[in-house]
Amino acid sequence: MGINSESDVAANLQIGPTDQGMVRLYVQGEGIDLPFDFDPEEAEEIAEEIKAAAARARSMA
Repeated sequence: MGINSESDVAANLQIGPTDQGMVRLYVQGEGIDLPFDFDPEEAEEIAEEIKAAAARARSMA
């Protein structure tokens, strides 16, 4: 499965700080339970990538 592949899989996404000073992206769905921990600098880089992708997607619409 790639970026342009559609899927019927549903999952919830939670984002927040951990008590260890990390930023956690937590994905949970049927048969899925994935915590992804990032240091704050990595999390900021990911946020910039998400914003850039949103801008590109907006320009395609």
